[in-house]
Amino acid sequence: MTRIFFLLSGLFVGCCSSVSAQPKNLYTRIDAAANKIEPQTIAWRRDFHEHPELSNREFRTSKIIADFLRSLGLEVKEGVAKTGVVGLLKGDGPGPVIALRADMDALPVTERVNLPFASKVTAIYNGQQVGVMHACGHDSHVAILMSAAKILSDMKKDLRGSVKFIFQPAEEGAPAGEEGGAELMIKEGVLENPKVDVIFGLHINSQTEVGTIAYRPGGTMAGVNEFRIIVKGKSAHGAYPWSSVDPIVTAAQIINNLQTIVSRNVDITQNPAVVTIGAINGGNRSNIIPENVEMLGTIRTLSNSDEKLVVGRVREIAIKTAESAGAVADVTVPYSSHYPVTYNDPALTKKMLPTLQQTAGDANVVEKPPVTGAEDFSFFEQKVPGLFFFLGGMPKGGDPLKAPSHHTPDFYIDESGFKLGVKTMCNLVIDYMYNSSNTP
Repeated sequence: MTRIFFLLSGLFVGCCSSVSAQPKNLYTRIDAAANKIEPQTIAWRRDFHEHPELSNREFRTSKIIADFLRSLGLEVKEGVAKTGVVGLLKGDGPGPVIALRADMDALPVTERVNLPFASKVTAIYNGQQVGVMHACGHDSHVAILMSAAKILSDMKKDLRGSVKFIFQPAEEGAPAGEEGGAELMIKEGVLENPKVDVIFGLHINSQTEVGTIAYRPGGTMAGVNEFRIIVKGKSAHGAYPWSSVDPIVTAAQIINNLQTIVSRNVDITQNPAVVTIGAINGGNRSNIIPENVEMLGTIRTLSNSDEKLVVGRVREIAIKTAESAGAVADVTVPYSSHYPVTYNDPALTKKMLPTLQQTAGDANVVEKPPVTGAEDFSFFEQKVPGLFFFLGGMPKGGDPLKAPSHHTPDFYIDESGFKLGVKTMCNLVIDYMYNSSNTP
């Protein structure tokens, strides 16, 4: 998926209201419980890091999670969207149903970090033997949510409502020919029985300093449309190009023309957008002009209107440019995947901002620029109001420009940041329950 790479820049946003309706001692109890469970949080994360599993193959991970949730007395469902686990905690009082989500899958990356718990796991991915690594921090997400489940279970008598703990497989995308991830969990009813009112999620970030929470109302992570363009021409000997309709030259013209979408069609004062060609394949000899050329690319947009605009322009430019050369362009959008915009409900974000600020400290909560990486948490937010935020994982004093990014062999997370994630997830639940009128 998710290629999360941003340099945190933003302004402090002042507290817009106060956290008032819940008993004052609950924050203190959550803080003490997070301190107590921190060694276990770190131990869980290290175990998952050492034993990573690819998308839709999270068998060991899901069994550990399910066994633990059962030990807390939760209602547990396994095998949701293949390997997903859902735990339901019913509080003693009536109230809303709040979902908390963590993703479980690792990536086909060979770890290069010198850690005693570094991954040595290998697996077959797309027909190749690859290393497997938690190079995006999903191991930490699981450990944080397991810890939150423990703390909130111990506070059952104080809960006004229910909590669904959603442990999701395949956030990075299901293997070819398979379904998976948030979209499949929703199809299988994860947001029903009982019906979820709101959902919260977090993502650790290796380029945001420990102790910091970053958020954004509205479009926070890009929607993704992968696309394929096949340019169909006429083959000829390379020495006689006038006998051909050259799909390679036509493809080059299409690539250049596609760059005008962002520079000339998108209002970049409102939202960024990206159109990238990541692969081009055609021909097999220097002196043969091939018949076809295939291009693979990605579109990233931050609003539904921009998505419609950009997708339309990609089709139009590819088809018309090919026609001008006497060729034909077949355009498939989406091709391999499509994620909607990760859209934080503005009203919910405003309502919960004081919780973030009280938990992390006002100066440590910043509004960030939009991110052109993507998240399938977006599928949940299409169905219910949601808030997805970023948790600092870079060592204090680190340089975001030098910190290894997500999805790379040198990806590194400072474990001292986990405790803030645990407290924040718990406090969001408590505050929403005690301040809820069943609206964001």
